[in-house]
Amino acid sequence: MKRNSLKEIRESLLISKAELARKALVSPITINRIENGKKCRLETKRKILLALGYKPADKNKIFHD
Repeated sequence: MKRNSLKEIRESLLISKAELARKALVSPITINRIENGKKCRLETKRKILLALGYKPADKNKIFHD
């Protein structure tokens, strides 16, 4: 079972992993790991949400852990 919807949402917005990583100030490796179901810190989730244009309160739309 998938732990998050990051890849689907990122692709629906036509954003590459590298572009999202740049916007969120994290490494592309971090984006890749999260898309593959690895856990990440709350602060990393917050950065990714904001980079995608979501509010921190919307975290359950992307992260299901």
